Amino acid sequence: MIRFDVLTLFPHMFDAVLGDSIIGRARENGLVEMNFIDIRDFSANKHRKTDDYPYSGGGGMLMTAQPVYDAYMSVAEGLSYKPFTVYMSPQGKIFSQSVAVDLSEKEHIVLLCGHYEGIDQRVIDEIVDMELSIGDFVLTGGEIPAMAVIDTVSRLLPGVLASEQSYENESHFNGLLEYPQYTRPAEWHGVSIPDVLISGHHANVEKWKREQSLINTLKKRPDMLEKAELTKEDIKFLEEYKKNPCS
Repeated sequence: MIRFDVLTLFPHMFDAVLGDSIIGRARENGLVEMNFIDIRDFSANKHRKTDDYPYSGGGGMLMTAQPVYDAYMSVAEGLSYKPFTVYMSPQGKIFSQSVAVDLSEKEHIVLLCGHYEGIDQRVIDEIVDMELSIGDFVLTGGEIPAMAVIDTVSRLLPGVLASEQSYENESHFNGLLEYPQYTRPAEWHGVSIPDVLISGHHANVEKWKREQSLINTLKKRPDMLEKAELTKEDIKFLEEYKKNPCS
């Protein structure tokens, strides 16, 4: 079981996304605990204000340290350990499947969602263990990235999916993109599924999956092949495919 505490200005955004489907069932079954803490509740300002002008000037507002820190302490105070705290930031390390696997081994994660032009650096320095980004672009706030992290990490936990094979064959898990998949009917719009998939020959099906995964990655994300753990057979197949891609 893993516990997520999300520090946010918009706590009501989360249940709409994380309250249904696989993650919703995981919460109902006690596999994942999620708490959404409204940073505004900890503002010392009578208008629940949480931002102010940055000393550095320029446009925009900055979230102040006090309400962020007090919201964090509402979670961390009294614990015998420090929860692993992640600040969703465009300046952070790029989120990936391998990062998700590492996070899935934590028991308690606090996700801090920034807004406006960011958060006073002093509170970041005091409470944050990792800054994380979902890509090289800027969103309005950290809520959508936090949802992506929670969803990705939660589905790696035992019991959340039907079996480990449900995610072990997915794109990015093994460093490659997933192979194409098909369902019934066997023919649709004049196109039939590959014969190997109905051959009943397990070894040939697995070989086809691996080869199609390599082809998919080569076509769509060739950069991933540089880091993937390829066998001699994989490398030989790719070399032959590049010479004759229609074979």
